Amino acid sequence: MKITRVEAIPFAIPYRKPLRFASGEVHAAEHVLVRVHTDDGLVGVAEAPPRPYTYGETQQSIIAVIGGLFEPQLVGLSPLERETAHARMHATVGNPTAKAAIDMALWDVIGKALDQPVTALLGGYGDRMRVSHMVGFDDSAKMVADAQRVREEHGITTFKVKVGRLPYTLDVEACRALRAGLGDDVELYVDGNRGWSAADSARALDELADLGLTLAEELCPADDVLGRRWLVQRSPIPFVADESATTPGEVTRELLGGSATAISIKTARTGFSASQRVLFQCEGLGADVVIGNQIDGQLGTACSVAFGAAYRRTSNRAGELSNFLDMSDDLLTEPVRITGGEVFVRPGSGLGVEIDPDKLAHYRQDT
Repeated sequence: MKITRVEAIPFAIPYRKPLRFASGEVHAAEHVLVRVHTDDGLVGVAEAPPRPYTYGETQQSIIAVIGGLFEPQLVGLSPLERETAHARMHATVGNPTAKAAIDMALWDVIGKALDQPVTALLGGYGDRMRVSHMVGFDDSAKMVADAQRVREEHGITTFKVKVGRLPYTLDVEACRALRAGLGDDVELYVDGNRGWSAADSARALDELADLGLTLAEELCPADDVLGRRWLVQRSPIPFVADESATTPGEVTRELLGGSATAISIKTARTGFSASQRVLFQCEGLGADVVIGNQIDGQLGTACSVAFGAAYRRTSNRAGELSNFLDMSDDLLTEPVRITGGEVFVRPGSGLGVEIDPDKLAHYRQDT
């Protein structure tokens, strides 16, 4: 079985409302559907969500690098030759979500060829993950109402609160309102997207100490090296590296340098293969992990669940798997569903998903 074609199809689906956080704001999911075709007629799929304010990729840059560089390098390879595929793609620097989507599409092809779920091929630990929901910037009362609605409709009891506004007191107020409005049986943690200084982060954590927060993610910039180390040393809860730890080398740097004590794994930027490397590094170093979200659609969410459910360590915490709820539609024939606060691995071979051709025709942007 050989790779014959790699497609990169741009599509755009509006969000129900703009998503706001310290590093940017998005109004539509302007993503790229990646399809890897083989001479056996199998097609693997994955989703590449560009985040120009985080990784420098755009929808058009993903299309260009896949069509202009990666496809010629991959055609003729077997989908099993993943290390060769990675070596050829990594000769080009950057472009993490383009590379990740191709990697996950290759795993989807392999699963279909073997008639096995990707989760089973990766590790086979479980068949579901608990869900954490992201609460974005807004008026405190609206943030509480959103979280209460999500808990009532989907059974979700873990919430990631976006912080990082200036002044930081706005976020302290929001966190306090969420704890008061949701009660003590709900897990809360915070993500600053590098929006605060180290000093503001420390003051905010002190003021939030009685709320029982479980994690603090990227509160201040990683290149504030001394300030970040000082903050992590005094943090009473695990400090998660996300945007600062996008490769196995960066993970090593952040953990051994004292700039983080936990790592966010996002399959949208490291695929399945590099995510394995990151996970195993964290296991060896005793660092906690959480399955993060790149504001993925349902296809990207299915990928995150397939990976997260495959291992005990990634199954320990709720994964950030609900951002697709903010999209007005999606591309899958059978939608991802959150039931009792959990998402199940899709049944069937590979990723277990199919793309609805009518929806793709409606939302694609290259025709």
